[in-house]
Amino acid sequence: MTQKAAGPLSAQDTTPGALALLTLCAAHFMDAIDLSDVGVALPAIQHELGMSPASLQWVISAYTLGYGGFLLLGGRTADLFGRRRTFLAAVAVFAVVSVAGALAPGSGLLIAARLVKGVAAGFLAPAALSLITTNWPEGPERGRALGWYATAGAGGFVGGLVLGGVLTEVSWRLVFALPVPLAVAALIAGSRLLPADPPPAGRGRIDLAGALSVTGGLLLCVYAIAQAPEHGWTSVRTVALFAAAAVLLALFVRVEARASTPLVPLSFLTRRRSAGTNLTIFAMWGAYTSFAFLATLYLQNVLQWTPLQTAGAFIPLGLVNGAVAPFAGRLAARFGHPRMIAAGMLLLAASYAMFLRIGPDSSFLSVVLPVMVLNGLGTAATFPALNMSAVAGVPDRDQGLAGALLNTSMQIGGAVVLAVVTAVAEAGRRAGGGTDPMAGYLPAIAVIVGCVLAGLAATGLLSRPRTHATARTAATRSAATTSAPAVTPAARSGNEKEQEQHHDDLH
Repeated sequence: MTQKAAGPLSAQDTTPGALALLTLCAAHFMDAIDLSDVGVALPAIQHELGMSPASLQWVISAYTLGYGGFLLLGGRTADLFGRRRTFLAAVAVFAVVSVAGALAPGSGLLIAARLVKGVAAGFLAPAALSLITTNWPEGPERGRALGWYATAGAGGFVGGLVLGGVLTEVSWRLVFALPVPLAVAALIAGSRLLPADPPPAGRGRIDLAGALSVTGGLLLCVYAIAQAPEHGWTSVRTVALFAAAAVLLALFVRVEARASTPLVPLSFLTRRRSAGTNLTIFAMWGAYTSFAFLATLYLQNVLQWTPLQTAGAFIPLGLVNGAVAPFAGRLAARFGHPRMIAAGMLLLAASYAMFLRIGPDSSFLSVVLPVMVLNGLGTAATFPALNMSAVAGVPDRDQGLAGALLNTSMQIGGAVVLAVVTAVAEAGRRAGGGTDPMAGYLPAIAVIVGCVLAGLAATGLLSRPRTHATARTAATRSAATTSAPAVTPAARSGNEKEQEQHHDDLH
């Protein structure tokens, strides 16, 4: 890869260099930090601002609400109006609202800042991912770039835990200010190093009806999930919210089926590979989010660790992930996305099954550490390959949308699975009478294992049906030898790949 000395690069001229990739990784690192560092600071925030437990949860939920609700709109905006432009605008907003959150005098402004920051992340994430997938060619180069991108996310998540614990000892406000220097650096570097957007002519416009219906439906869905544990899953309030979300999402499907330039072409939702990829990451990220939640509670409430010690327990996971992820992208390009994803999901299922060994006196070295190491390997194998699978065969004009769908599945999966696991853990705790410190943990972990196994089953959608592929190849060879002009082996291979891609898009 080469980097010109001055001026933004055109994707048609050359592949962007290491500094451009570093800029995108820094933004992903910043986003990942913000996902993890706030959790450590919640008790200090509650004490200083006098927030009730019910209002405190919205420091986390408001971010998820904005993130999950605006990802599809953010992805389409990047495709239509420029990925570089969308990326830089989202980073700028992220920096401003980070400062607002750090200076917030009360809970209302703090929660509002978190909501706007989540919206900014909903535009930033698909823009950054599509900048990689449209400027690094498919194959080893893209695999290597996505591997480093995944490493930045893992490093940011673990770094957020550690830095959040350290900074909270001084002031929780420093935790909210932590992303600001990274955002400023990414904004300056991005304006100079990222490829320029192509001319706007012929890009079309956003399907406003589709955008309003899907954004409203996802917002209501995430909100219903976030408030369900407090109000009850079968309460009139929760049922009404889910019903309203279902109506809006059904309206979205109807609008997209009739739109001349849809926000999300329905073919995206019916493609075999797309369905398998999004179902798998739904399960994978939902399980990890729930595991991190349970592990944090277990280490602090059962083993009586401090927040900083708890953060340190996750460091091996991040180190293993960071060391393996850059190579995992290249392995996925060599051996195929389905094999790599299935192997990663098996490792994750094994790590969560090993977590069933926890007890009130468990040793870190013999029980917790092996879980973290195996989980790091599984995450490194799975995440880059899922990113590659999500955009494989997708036209450049729709790369932002493909990335947005993947991130939407992640966020919704995290919210849904965490809500279910929390409900199971709480039911177990109540059944135990409140005297057993381990009550509820084992059934909740079993749910996590089951979730990953369901995701492993979904990877079957990533592989092309063997009988169809064999018949198609035989028919191609027969036609080439009996009725077609002589074709070189290279041309025949290209034709077969094109037919297989077409078949995959249909299924």
